[in-house]
Formats: sequence, C-alpha cells, structure tokens
Amino acid sequence: MVSSVVVTTISMSVTMAVLSYFLWHKKNHKSFSSKKKKKQPGNGVIDAIGNTPLIRIDSLSDATGCEILGKCEFLNPGGSVKDRVAVQIIKEALESGKLAPGGVVTEGSAGSTAISLATVAPAYGCKCHVVIPDDAAIEKSQILEALGATVERVRPVSITHKDHYVNIARRRALEATLLAAKRRKANQMDGKDLEEMNSCTHDWEKQNPVFSSSCTGGFFADQFENLANFRAHYEGTGPEIWEQTGGDIDAFVAAAGTGGTIAGVSRFLQEKNPKVKCFLIDPPGSGLFNKVTRGVMYTREEAEGKRLKNPFDTITEGIGINRLTQNFMKAKLDGAFRGTDKEAVEMSRFLLKNDGLFLGSSSAMNCVGAVRVAQVLGTGHTIVTILCDSGMRHLSKFYDAQYLSQQGLTPIATGLEFMGTK
Repeated sequence: MVSSVVVTTISMSVTMAVLSYFLWHKKNHKSFSSKKKKKQPGNGVIDAIGNTPLIRIDSLSDATGCEILGKCEFLNPGGSVKDRVAVQIIKEALESGKLAPGGVVTEGSAGSTAISLATVAPAYGCKCHVVIPDDAAIEKSQILEALGATVERVRPVSITHKDHYVNIARRRALEATLLAAKRRKANQMDGKDLEEMNSCTHDWEKQNPVFSSSCTGGFFADQFENLANFRAHYEGTGPEIWEQTGGDIDAFVAAAGTGGTIAGVSRFLQEKNPKVKCFLIDPPGSGLFNKVTRGVMYTREEAEGKRLKNPFDTITEGIGINRLTQNFMKAKLDGAFRGTDKEAVEMSRFLLKNDGLFLGSSSAMNCVGAVRVAQVLGTGHTIVTILCDSGMRHLSKFYDAQYLSQQGLTPIATGLEFMGTK
C-alpha cells in the first residue's frame, strides 16, 4: 500500500517535472527563434534591390497547363529590373577608379536604366545625366527630372549616327571629365595663367551647362556593352530564380534590349542544369529573332551602316535591337519567338483583368513569350519569365486608348484567343 503511494507520488513528480521542462523549453525556444529570425535593417536603398518575389501567374498557368512564374522586378525601388544593372555598373566603376564620388554618370536610355541610375547614383554620392529619345513616354522624362537627373531629349536616329542618344551620352561623359580636369589644373595655377585658365574654364562651362562646378568627372555607363550588366544577372537574378524554384525549372524566356538579363540568367541556369531551355521573345523591328533562328540579323540591304532612320517599329519600349551587343553575345539560347505589338497590348489587359497585374510593355511581351514556350513544350512544365516593370511609366502610350486607336491596336480580346488559346 505504502509502496503504491510512493510510486504514484514519484510518477506524478516526474510527470510534473517533464511537463514543466517542455513548457519552459517551448517558451524559451520561441524566444530564441524570434531572436534568430530577426533580420538586421538593410543598408539604404541599395540593399532593397534584388531578392524580388517569384509569383505564379494564375491565369496563364491555368490556361496552358504549365506553371508560368513571373519574377517581380517591378518591385525594386527604382521600379524595374534595371536597378540591378545600375548598382553593378556604378559599384564596379567606383571600385576601378573610373568614377569618383561627385562624378556624373551619363547614359543613353529609353527610360528604365536611366531611372534606375538616377535612383541609385545619389546613394553613391554621384549625379546622373540622361540622353533619351524624344519618342519615349513623357512620364519617363518627368520621373528622371523629379529624381534630380538632368535630361536631354533628342530625335531617334540609327546607332551609327553621331547624334544617336547613346553616342551623345558617351560624349557628355567625356565633356564632364575634360571639364573636371580643367578645373583641377586651374586650382594648381596662380597669377596670370590662373586668370586665363579660369576664363577658358568659364567658357567651357557655358557651353556645357548640364555639369555643376563640383563635378569630379564623367563616366559613361554604357549599358549595352558594359558586361557589368551581364554580371548583375549572372550573379543575382539567375541564382535567385534557381533558389526560388528549388531548381525545378524547365524553361526561361525573355525579350532583349541590351541583352544583359537574358544573357546572365540563361547562362547561369544552363550551367546549373543544361536541360533548362532558354528562349528569346523578340518584338517587331528587331533583328535578334533572325539572328537566333537563322544566324543572320538582316539582309544586305538592311545593314546597320546603311540605315538612315530609326529602324524600330514597335510600341514596346526598352526591348528590340538591330545589333549584337557584348552582353547579348553571352546568352545561351535554344530558340526564339516573334511577338507582336497587338499581342503585347492584349496580354497586358488580360493580366490586369484576370490577375491584377499592371505591367509595362516589355513585361507583357515576356508573358507572350511564356505562353509561346508553354505551347511548344506542352503541359506540365515550369516556365519563368521577367516582369520587368509596371504600367506606371507607360501611361501616355501603351495604356493610352487614343494612342492605341491611332496605331490600330485597340484591345478587343475577351480571353487568350489572340494567343490561339481559349
């Protein structure tokens, strides 16, 4: 009887001890876990760039039987995928000594890269000067000016023309560097020579009013040929996609402007798994589709040196080109598709209506490409594309009903019939 009571008492004591331990452990484990999960604040706007969400585009996935995923680059601080490129370009330029704090970064851009440079440059203590074609959406110039960049709008001409916006931007960087050198030399002189040098410098400043007296020099970002563009995606976007899909990815598709995104992502993914298929979606007026599918960009009569006017014939901004850039040449592609302006417009409205995705023209074209890939590969595949930017900087053209009507591009589709899919 006594032994039974003792056993019962001991048993209850052990049970209470075990219960107390588990309650204490749970409470403290939760406390430890909370501390472990706490992240340190990022270092300014730079640390807010990248690691964007990868989302399932439900309407396209359900319609095609594939998992169509979009990398939400429009959620970067500057509103586009080009934020990654801006950071990489400026960081490498500062590290190499080609750019110094107080310097001005110049670029010829149809919009997104310019906006990203204007967003990022102040974080590095630099200024931004942008040369932009005057047929780009006006809100892009307005955004640039609001960000503190100086903006030149010029008429669109062939890249071979000295006054192509990219070539003007290259000259502006040289002008800024020469002006800074004149000022440094003037500061080292005295007497009559100093007065003469100051006069020459003042005349130069009057001819180049876009650069402040504190400018330490210029650096041409050169997004088309600067391989920092490629590296931004090879080291950032590509690895993020691989991690977010857990390596379960069958295909990647995107359009190309500079070629940095499609080159960096395609090369990284195919190095991880050679079975991942990578494709280009190309807008009207661009020669890259021909280059990928036939090995020739254009006929002899269309050669770049013989073009006298702007070769592009598309309302999609920032994509399509008629030359091979250093960045694009690093791409590893399995094929290409041709997209149309009509498909891009219809796709943008379809996604807005069915998914709540308000996308820009290049993002819409990328989604056209994703459906094309799904149609070729068949059901059951995972396809990733880039949602480059939102529709917010495309209001005056791509989302303007009157403009689209004038171009014969008024959206009329009720579903995906424009893609040959119900």
